[in-house]
Order: sequence, then structure tokens, then C-alpha cells
Amino acid sequence: MHIRTLGQGLKVSAIGLGAMGMSQSYGPNPGSRGEMIDVLRSAVDEGVTFFDTAEVYGPYVNEELVGEALEPIRDQVVIATKFGWDIQDGRMMGLNSRPEQIRRVAEASLKRLRTEAIDLFYQHRVDPGVPIEDVAGTVGELIAEGKVKHFGLSEASADTIRRAHAAHPVTAVQSEYSLWTRDPEAEVLPTLAELGIGFVPFSPLGKGFLTGTVDASTAFTEGDIRNRVPRFAAENLAANQKLVDHVKGLASAKGSTPGQVALAWLLAQQPWIVPIPGTRRTERIRENAGATQLALSADERADLDSLAQRIGVSGDRYNAEHMTYVNR
Repeated sequence: MHIRTLGQGLKVSAIGLGAMGMSQSYGPNPGSRGEMIDVLRSAVDEGVTFFDTAEVYGPYVNEELVGEALEPIRDQVVIATKFGWDIQDGRMMGLNSRPEQIRRVAEASLKRLRTEAIDLFYQHRVDPGVPIEDVAGTVGELIAEGKVKHFGLSEASADTIRRAHAAHPVTAVQSEYSLWTRDPEAEVLPTLAELGIGFVPFSPLGKGFLTGTVDASTAFTEGDIRNRVPRFAAENLAANQKLVDHVKGLASAKGSTPGQVALAWLLAQQPWIVPIPGTRRTERIRENAGATQLALSADERADLDSLAQRIGVSGDRYNAEHMTYVNR
């Protein structure tokens, strides 16, 4: 797998691995902790060097899993984690990006990740109660102390990105972006291009929809986040089926998979875009890595570029409560 460069010269594999689903959000994990450790380590064998976690995943247990798995190969990988939530008794109680909270999270994450420095420390969601300049300044202090190497933002607006970057250089912005979630294109991506900041799309496979394995008849297990996502209501999945059918048709013609087409499209947008699909299976990691070898012609890219607008996408990507936390 080839290497890409985010902002501030941070070099990572062209496709990373989002570890969240190994601990939460997609129903009971069919594998044991030991099996997930094996999957994480196998990702490195497939060329993945960029791993994404957060204190809130679990909470805490995902960082512990990633830390244990990658400790023996720590010098070969880049680990990103996140701060910004107020977690009490295992539950998210709102946002908290006050300087003292950022420092507490950093110290705790360092221990769980079994590392001396966090490679990339994202603000998980923008906290309107704390000036972004204060957030950037606190992370900058942690960088000066050697506890953090790079500063990132997640689901931030273009204006917030500019303000943060003016206070301390931002290395990467993480937001949802895929063939059926195109929100960052209007303002965020042009801002990142101007400022030299990398972009890390999460849910690049549309929470599984763009793999072609989900349709209106799919029944999600208890605890699966997709039960609460309007876009995954049966009527919306049925309406969106034309979009994924189109991707499946192109994949078939190219001898690839729908997921590989979706990832190859993202990679073709900009050289500083690094998607982080999540999975619990080594074979999926291998399949996703194969997207880096899939070439799309100019006509194929143009066709995919206009797909969402041409066919339309039904349903919001989050419920109303969660939509209030994005693009701040």
C-alpha cells in the first residue's frame, strides 16, 4: 500500500482502519478480544499504518484494545484518538473541551494506548462552550510537552477550522464523507486544500451500505447504530438502492467489489484524503487495501461524482439530536 501525507507532514497508509466497530455501534462482536487483537495486527501485514480510536468508544475499552494490539509494533504505526466528551459512569453527558479536561483525557489515553505520545489528537466534536482557540492552544501545549504530536478536528465547520489553524496548525480534519454523504465538498474540502490540512473520511463505505451487503430487508441487531440512523430506515434504504446498484454495476465491470469502487473514488478526490473504513475481519481489510490498486477513468469518476445528485439520497445521516453536533 502506498503512503499519503496529511497536514504538517504526517505520513500514513493511503487507507487506515477505524477500530470503533470492534467495541461498539454495530451490534455484538462475533469475535473475542484476542481475535480482534489478531485482526488489528494483521492490518499492519496488509500495509495499514493508520489506526483510529477514541476514549468514548466503549467507552475506554477500544483504546485499551488498540493499545494492547499495537504495542509490539508501535514504531510502525500512527495512532489517532479523540477528546471532547463528558463521560460519567460510562455514559456521554454532553461535550467538554475545557483545557483541564483535554489534559485529563490525554493522560488517560496515553496509558490505555500504552504509548509515550499520541500521534494525532482530534477534538471529537466542537464544543460551543469553549473557544476553539483555547482548545488549539491546549493541544499545542501538549505537543510542546511531547505528549501529542499532531492536532486534529472532527465534524468542524470551515470557519472553525480556520480559527483553530490560526491558533495552532491543524494536521487533519475527520468527517463523514462517501458517495452518499457529500457535505464536506461545499466548504470544508476547499478550506483544507487552501490551508494544507489532510482529510480523513469516516464511514467511507456508508456504514456498510456501499458494500452492497445491506438492503431494505436487512434486520440490524440490537445495539446497532443503524437502527437509529434515518438513512437506514427500510423506506430510505429502498429509495437509495438505485445508488448502490449503480456502484455494483461498475464494480462488476471492473472485476472489483462495490466497496473498492467507493474507496477508490474517495482516493481519487485528493492526494491528501485518507479514508478509515472499519471492519472486524482481516479479509475485509485486505479487500479495502485493494482499492488503492483500482484505477478509475475520468469518465467513471465524473459519473460517480454526479451519482448522489443524479439519483438522490433519502434520509439524514444522523438523527436530529446528533445532527446538532456537526458542522459547528
